[in-house]
Amino acid sequence: MDELEPVALPIDGTLDLHAFRPADIKTLVPDYLEECRRHGIFQVRIIHGKGTGTLRRTVHALLGRLDMVAGFRLADETGGSWGATLVTLREEERRPSAR
Repeated sequence: MDELEPVALPIDGTLDLHAFRPADIKTLVPDYLEECRRHGIFQVRIIHGKGTGTLRRTVHALLGRLDMVAGFRLADETGGSWGATLVTLREEERRPSAR
C-alpha cells in the first residue's frame, strides 16, 4: 500500500476539518494549534461542520485536554455558527535565556 503524502496546510488561523478523516483529528488539531502559536496566531477557527455533532463533540473534548488552549466557544452567525469553534490559545511562555 502506498503511503499518502503529507498535506501542506496554510497556517492562517482557520482549520477546515471537512477534508480529513475523523481518525486524523486527534493529531491534526493539536499540531495545527501548535503551529498557529509558533506563527503568533492565538485566535483560531476550527470548522467541523454542523452534521450530527459527533465531530464537534470530539473537537471540544480534545480542546478541553490541551494546555495550550485558554478557552473555546461556538462561533456566532458570521463565523459559522455551531458548525465552527473559536479557540483562544495561550501565548508560549518565554524561557529566560542562559547567561
